[in-house]
Amino acid sequence: MSTDTIIRPITNSLTAGKLPKRSPLWILLASWVVAGAVFLVLQVTEVADGFNVIGTIVFGTVIYLIAIYLLSRMVEGARQAKDRLMTALVASAFIISLVPLGSIIITTVTNGLPAFLTPSFFNSSMRNVVGEGGGVLHAITGTLLVTGMATLISVPIGLLSAIYLTEYGTGRLARAITFFVDVMTGIPSIVAGLFAFALFALLFNDPGIRFGFGGSIALAVLMIPVVVRSSEEMLKLVPNELREAAYALGVPKWLTIMKVVLPTSVAGIVTGVMLSIARVIGETAPLLIIAGFTASMNYDLFSERMMTLPVFVYNQYVSQGVDSQAYVDRAWAGALTLILIVMVLNLAARLIARIFSPKFGR
Repeated sequence: MSTDTIIRPITNSLTAGKLPKRSPLWILLASWVVAGAVFLVLQVTEVADGFNVIGTIVFGTVIYLIAIYLLSRMVEGARQAKDRLMTALVASAFIISLVPLGSIIITTVTNGLPAFLTPSFFNSSMRNVVGEGGGVLHAITGTLLVTGMATLISVPIGLLSAIYLTEYGTGRLARAITFFVDVMTGIPSIVAGLFAFALFALLFNDPGIRFGFGGSIALAVLMIPVVVRSSEEMLKLVPNELREAAYALGVPKWLTIMKVVLPTSVAGIVTGVMLSIARVIGETAPLLIIAGFTASMNYDLFSERMMTLPVFVYNQYVSQGVDSQAYVDRAWAGALTLILIVMVLNLAARLIARIFSPKFGR
């Protein structure tokens, strides 16, 4: 070895210095304090009208991202600094995605809880009510009937289409079905309402037709592509070895699908169905066009107008009477009811999926 060779110390980024365990939390809090101090100074100097909480959080988070990267680079090295920066970005994106959800829930609960807790809200309709009082019973009934019928129509069609695409379809017909399902996934909901309205107006020769079954057809048009795509993906996840084992035992294909493929993927299929219901249960435009709205109870899907929860919320907000606050309170309470129904449906889907999912243990 030459005497002129310079021996440099070997630095291992995996064993280099490390920041304290809770340093990211303290750096984040310090960044928020710094941003808050800046906005407080702006408020005192009358540059800003008031203290900006949202601005403090946003700019404080930006300061945190810069600070955590620089400190980590000085102490831990470039490799660990990049890792901490990406971790902070992912965590920030996750928190940002939760902000609208939390804001919606808090706002809806705050504004809708007073009317929601009224005793008459769930046991009466809006018939002959022009001010305070009244309830949402007719809208809940209409929502359950219309959505239930739409589910009965769309789930068999969507599931059978998914089985065909996964187990049988290989030619042009399968490619055409896949193409049209993709197109239907992106159509606006009002187009489905116009389709149902035009269909029944032509069938019954009645340009003013309004009834609940038409709303079910409109919702089914929106649900079918979601059921098809979600069920198709779940069926594709079933290992081919299970199918081949059944074929080797002499089991016909249709029985293999019934006894092997569907039970294996039932948890994912149920989840997809519940997602499709959650997708359409809050639709307003198609139901407003074909189902209409009414202040009275209606249990018959095939006769007269039928009120649903989304249309109830819309109608209460845009058609306010003398006591406008009572209408706004009922609109918020109806929105809260709709959120709770969707939450119950999702919990039921998880429970059903857990009960019927295949058990692989002994």
